Amino acid sequence: MLPKYQFGDEVRIIRNVRNDGTYPGMPTGQLLIRRGCTGFVTNVGTFLQDQLIYSVNFLEQNKIVGFREEELISINEPWIPSKFESREKVRSRITLTVRGEVRVTPGMDGEILKVLRDENGGVQYQVIFYDHVLQVPESALEAVHVYDDKESGNATSH
Repeated sequence: MLPKYQFGDEVRIIRNVRNDGTYPGMPTGQLLIRRGCTGFVTNVGTFLQDQLIYSVNFLEQNKIVGFREEELISINEPWIPSKFESREKVRSRITLTVRGEVRVTPGMDGEILKVLRDENGGVQYQVIFYDHVLQVPESALEAVHVYDDKESGNATSH
């Protein structure tokens, strides 16, 4: 198990990273580093003897955060930004069909399972809409915004 990146290598984070409870001084679930940010490898270690973990120093954010190799790309690799990220809630802007059969109607909510940046025609997503998983172009989706109703304590989506 040889590391792909070495001490001092500049790398880019390819997904948003939230505190899983192991980063001190911040609440669990809070965004630590946004996808697309770059930092420098300061250490390479292992987890459970089968996963490489890279400590990456983000100078602008003044944070050092650990990442698995699949969460990083070299600063020299092409980066295609995406509007959405895995686990984000989205809504279909259009009717989606499979072999002529309507599977999703406009306004249906779904969840991003995977971001596909290397597809012809731009960024696409694997999205689950109830019991259907479809590959959907970015242009066919919009964000589902969640607003807190401060008086009732309830969250609603719009």
